[in-house]
Parts: sequence; structure tokens; C-alpha cells
Amino acid sequence: MASSDSTATVHCSIVSAEQEIFSDQVEMVVATGTIGELGIFPGHTPLLTGVKPGPVRLKLVGGEEEVFFASGGFIEVQPTSITILADTALRANDIDEAAAAAAQNKAEQELADNRSDIDFGRVQADIQETAAMLRTIRKFRK
Repeated sequence: MASSDSTATVHCSIVSAEQEIFSDQVEMVVATGTIGELGIFPGHTPLLTGVKPGPVRLKLVGGEEEVFFASGGFIEVQPTSITILADTALRANDIDEAAAAAAQNKAEQELADNRSDIDFGRVQADIQETAAMLRTIRKFRK
């Protein structure tokens, strides 16, 4: 698929559990899947992988970059479309850094309390997700 300026593009959709966050043509997507960091261009071989918490970078038509945070879910790649179905998906600029840091501190405190009624797997996942969210906004926020 090509846009009017003959730059190769692919349709990208980013959808969270609550809503569609992004839907438009892009030149490239960089995301972290369970198989590692993926650079996805138009015409990519079909692929299905899980989403690891981290940034999703979109190179928009015209060269600008837009950054999102995604966690959980799947990335489906087809030659003419990329769909990211994420449990959590946010624009990096919309993330409240103070709230994310507070959530990370709360989860770390839960883990440190070492109570028998704590779901350690959930708490560790919360810590990993908030740490990835903080890394994303600190690295990519404009």
C-alpha cells in the first residue's frame, strides 16, 4: 500500500481493553514482543506475538514519531496491517509520571511486607509494568 507521495505505509491500530487509541497509516512500527524488539515495515511477513510492557514507537507519514506505552495482549502483523491489542495502551504524553511512580512504590512496598495473602506473581507483574511505563515516559516524553 502506498500513500500519494509514494512512501510505503501500513495501517496500524492500537487498541486497549477500553478503546481504540490509534488508527492510521504509518511508515514503521517498533514494539517489544515476547520474541524481542520488532521493527515492522509495510509488507512484513505475517506474525503473531505477545506484547511485553514497553514503548510502541510509530513513524508517522511525514517522518514524525509518536510513542505509546503498551502492556499485555498481542501484536498481529499482516503485510498491509499491524494490530496491537493490549491490556493497557496509553500515549506516552498522557501518562502521569507521579501516579506511575506511586503505583510502583506501592507494589514494591507490598512485596517488601512479605504478607502471606499477597499474590506475588501479580505484584511482580505490577512492578515490571510500572517500571517499563516509567522508562518509556522518561526516555520518549517530549
